[in-house]
Amino acid sequence: MTFRSLALSNVRGNWRAYSAFFLSSVFSVMIFYIYASFIFHPDVVSGMILQAEKVRRGMVFCLYLIIVFSFMFILYSNSAFLKTRKQEFGLFSLFGMTRYQLRKLVLYENMTIAVMAIGTGIGLGVLFSKLFFMALGALLGIEESILFAVPIKAASMTAGGFFLLFLCISVWTVIRMGRTEIIDMLGAARKPKGRLVYSRWLVLLTVACLGSGYAMATMMSANNFVLLSLPILVTVVVGTYFLLSQLSILFIRWIQNRKSVYYNRTNLLIFAQLGYKIRDNSRILFVVSILSAVILTAMGTVYIMQIQSKDQILATSPYSLAYVEKGLHSQEVIDQKKLRGILQADGHAIAQEAKVVGIALEQFHITFDNSDREFGWDNWEQINNKYSILIISATDYNKLAKQQGEPPIEVESGKLTLLYSDNFKTDFGPGTATGVLNGERFEMPVAGNADANVANNWIYSNFYTMIVDDLSYVDMISELPEEEQRVFYGFELDDWETAAPTVAKLSELVPETLRGEKDFTRSERYADLNVTTSLTLFIGLFISLLFFIAAGSMIYFKLFTELQEDQMQFRGLIRIGMTRKEIRRIVVSQIAIVFFVPCLIGIVHALFAMVSLDNMMSSSNWLYSFVVIGVYIVMQTLYFLLASGTYMKTMLRGASTSS
Repeated sequence: MTFRSLALSNVRGNWRAYSAFFLSSVFSVMIFYIYASFIFHPDVVSGMILQAEKVRRGMVFCLYLIIVFSFMFILYSNSAFLKTRKQEFGLFSLFGMTRYQLRKLVLYENMTIAVMAIGTGIGLGVLFSKLFFMALGALLGIEESILFAVPIKAASMTAGGFFLLFLCISVWTVIRMGRTEIIDMLGAARKPKGRLVYSRWLVLLTVACLGSGYAMATMMSANNFVLLSLPILVTVVVGTYFLLSQLSILFIRWIQNRKSVYYNRTNLLIFAQLGYKIRDNSRILFVVSILSAVILTAMGTVYIMQIQSKDQILATSPYSLAYVEKGLHSQEVIDQKKLRGILQADGHAIAQEAKVVGIALEQFHITFDNSDREFGWDNWEQINNKYSILIISATDYNKLAKQQGEPPIEVESGKLTLLYSDNFKTDFGPGTATGVLNGERFEMPVAGNADANVANNWIYSNFYTMIVDDLSYVDMISELPEEEQRVFYGFELDDWETAAPTVAKLSELVPETLRGEKDFTRSERYADLNVTTSLTLFIGLFISLLFFIAAGSMIYFKLFTELQEDQMQFRGLIRIGMTRKEIRRIVVSQIAIVFFVPCLIGIVHALFAMVSLDNMMSSSNWLYSFVVIGVYIVMQTLYFLLASGTYMKTMLRGASTSS
């Protein structure tokens, strides 16, 4: 038997343990190739796909991320697997195999797995790349489908990069193989595990780190994000490690002192072994916990940002189409008959429309007595009097608010109120507004601001909106000629999300010199946002899946490295009369705890991260957070059922045949 045949035989014999590591490596190679195949696609390189630049940089970043993560995952997997094979290596040494030959054997095994993973991963990548291109083309809005191609550069980079990665890690691993004596290798599996101990000081450190980290997370806002982000990260990571290595042992000891629980049915065996499993696997559980938190936080943040960005667009542009005409009966910005005709021709119905007559306050300046915030045309570089405030009556405001489902407000007589949508709910207090009204200097006290917006502010003549009581409004507008009055028009479309092509046609009807008097951007901004966030979710989904599969594979892999030890224990239990049902309950319970403890820790970390996000965005996003968490729990449960079923069959088969 040659070294190559022996290596292949060892891979086949340990395939169940190798399978999770192999499949995770295949998935990493496949995702890397798919991203690289798009980056090096001939049409992307030549610039024929203009929209490709929107995602190309993101995919390049993902390639680096995959390589770094794969390096860490493969390095850990190799090191952990070698530790569990000490007894096997001891037998080889006993039969005369030298240390050099042992290292050579391990190198052959690793490179066999590497070649198989790379070949399978690239093959699957080629197979699924067309589906990836089709989905990406739909998200980018490319009319013609992206042609199927197998870029040689992408395939060679994937094959060469991962082969070099596997080779470097394998060489590093075998070089570090210790000089353990044969007797120690043969007796590695029979070494006593020792007593479960914990340090009270480290338990207190765990509570302090997690408590302070969570407390800082609840206090985080946009103002102190830079100051608190690093301390939160450090305290939570340190606390998580000692939570699994120290506090978990304290919890097991506490359970053991609760005799009614500990001696109930098979709980004694479950918790007696569980303490050692958690202690021995604390590092891997720590890594999986942090990975779970990263996955949940990243995907939850992107998903919430997509929802919140849409709400922000609706807040800044309450109407799908809005514009301001100068003159009570003017139609200089756009002819309404043409506007309605194009909307009808393209099949877009008007759900609501509004018309409000207002007063333009030009060259405005607003100061607040108790705030450093100022609003004024002299604060900007554009001092050519483009922008003005639109003053409307309280009655007109309340009509618009009712139409949009917002509460009415009351204003002070003889004072202005600034409408200012603000995520931080800032209250500016009283102040003074000055400016030019109908060619004359104007000054009026300001009662404060209201966190509201009922008219689009992406318009020169309505850069800010202020409301005044009806009596003052009548006095002001009665002195203003009709041709100097401003009229705000707003149209809300039923299906504004898909109206971007129609909006582009309407924009062409507006004269170049008056395009600052319209806001038709909501549909276009939403289309751009939808593309960006959808692409981010689409690309991030594969990276998150990679992290998730690798995290689950680490636990699965670790279970199978302890398979022989568990078989010996349960073989003895079967001999003294324990049934398969009882053994199944013990094994499944232990695996469930090992699988879901890091999942639970990751969820708690992610929830506090969502609290910080809520504080920074001044909104509540719990519903969206629980949607992401629910999906993650479902995926983790499916992975657990697969892993526990496979492990149980293998363990019982080995225990039965040996007995």
